Amino acid sequence: MGTRYSAVFFAEAGLDETAVGAALFAAVDKVDCQMSTWKPDSDLSRLNALPPRQWLAVPEELLTVLDTAMRIGEQSEGAFDIGVGDLVNAWGFGPSGSVPDEHQTRVLEKHLRYSASDALEIDHEHKRVRKRMPIALDLSGIAKGYGVDGLACCLDSFGITRYLVGIDGEMRAKGMKPDGKAWAVAIEKPVPHVREVMGVMELIDAAIATSGDYRHWVDLDGRRHAHTMDPIGRQPACNRLAAVSVVMPSCMLADAWATAFLVLGETAGVELAQKRGMSVLFVLHDGETFQEIVILDGQHQI
Repeated sequence: MGTRYSAVFFAEAGLDETAVGAALFAAVDKVDCQMSTWKPDSDLSRLNALPPRQWLAVPEELLTVLDTAMRIGEQSEGAFDIGVGDLVNAWGFGPSGSVPDEHQTRVLEKHLRYSASDALEIDHEHKRVRKRMPIALDLSGIAKGYGVDGLACCLDSFGITRYLVGIDGEMRAKGMKPDGKAWAVAIEKPVPHVREVMGVMELIDAAIATSGDYRHWVDLDGRRHAHTMDPIGRQPACNRLAAVSVVMPSCMLADAWATAFLVLGETAGVELAQKRGMSVLFVLHDGETFQEIVILDGQHQI
């Protein structure tokens, strides 16, 4: 996935750490091989290359992620949509690595779009999927979180009950440390080119995922455009949000919802988080500083 994964855990003496390490690698490698847009032979790339109306047999893991992505797309009123592969590539964030072209991006903004829910048909019984119409899928906003859940399941299979696993900034914790303390995860200050801690989140049996505008962007027409795409506006998300962190039991869900809230913005995003009873940290640009809005179990914290 072009980044690092990690696992910190406490276990009984005699555990075969080599076997655990190999299993952890296999867990994230499986996700990468199935869901990467950067690997031309991945299952996702093969689906993207396939003409509409042709079925493709795919692994159960990919079916799960596709199904979950479409469900969150509906729940977020279209703010999360994996059918943005064309936008991702046009803005230079895809595997082509092309420099964004102003004409191309403007054409895509006016181009008739299909949501993943409109374009995809999943046959769970036969473990296959097909596109009803041309669409390019991108799982960057959910696959990493699913990979973190895979790391957690891997340690669960070894009987390990105290751990913190992560891929880049997406983390999932189980249990507590032997000293009875929760797992401490740093919340990064959303400032480009620096690594600075803004705060700390303590996790017990929970996952956290963060989306922001401060790590990947392109400059076009004298403006900075972040990598998160607004599926409805057909362009990079543009609002006051600098970062969104979501805490949920599943890192896959937290990952997708962090992306959705970043697209929705500081008003619609906060309202939806409250409506759904979620726990979300919204960090807004406020001149040279930042403003925080904390929603805990749907309640606005002062």
